[in-house]
Amino acid sequence: MTPIVHPGPAHSARHVALPCHARRVSITLREGLRFGEAVAQGFAEQGAKAGYLRLCNIPMKRLCFVMPAPAPGDGHVAWYSDTHEAPGAAVIETGGTHLGLRDGAPFTHTHGLWHGPDGTRHAGHLLPDSSVIAGDTQVEGWALTGAHLVARPDPETQFTLFTPEPTEAPDTPPNALLCMLRPHEDITRALDMLADTHVSTPVKVEGIGSLIGTHFETSAISSYATEVLLTGGQAGGNADPLEALSVGIDGGYGWGVLRKGENPVLVTAEVLLIGGS
Repeated sequence: MTPIVHPGPAHSARHVALPCHARRVSITLREGLRFGEAVAQGFAEQGAKAGYLRLCNIPMKRLCFVMPAPAPGDGHVAWYSDTHEAPGAAVIETGGTHLGLRDGAPFTHTHGLWHGPDGTRHAGHLLPDSSVIAGDTQVEGWALTGAHLVARPDPETQFTLFTPEPTEAPDTPPNALLCMLRPHEDITRALDMLADTHVSTPVKVEGIGSLIGTHFETSAISSYATEVLLTGGQAGGNADPLEALSVGIDGGYGWGVLRKGENPVLVTAEVLLIGGS
């Protein structure tokens, strides 16, 4: 692949990782709300302003999404495709979403896999303001205290990226680490290092990001820009290997066990490491 060179100066620190407390929660995404609103309201009902959700079988009245696209020629290494809309009623089969802040308001970042009425599957990045929940649906996740994600301009990549920042100290001791990995860090090795250093193992891994291609143990997605959803595995010690869903520039997707040492971050990875899992 052509070497990936970002337009700005590289950060000296190749990750940001903050201790926090992750509390398991069950929230309801309410019918008729836009996706981002539904997530923020669901967490608010649990007394939380930040967290991560695992999405499963979410009925959608409208579902709009984008996928990775080639660089637009302005210095960015990649961009977003035109907006796609799943025809008719759609279902999010699996996904993950971070809730944080952008411009002082709640904001979500979501990757997943979905299908329309004809069963045709697509994967990508869900657009929270134009996607609408079709029916009340209960989902599981983690509410965070001690750290949250805030969207900030990133000089290295010249994207606006979710970055961990501290909040009020949790009432209970930290049991998790909220992380952002920078470009070219191997996702598996970086998370193993963070887990071994900061969190009691074994460590549950939840999150999303982008990779330079995606190399599974038995296959690969050769697109130089891919978006991923971490779907299983652990980090640290003798942990179970990480598993991921990935989609490339042409919309082709796949999933499997990530090959250690061969999956460098393209732009960012936003990951929650939860200890004792």
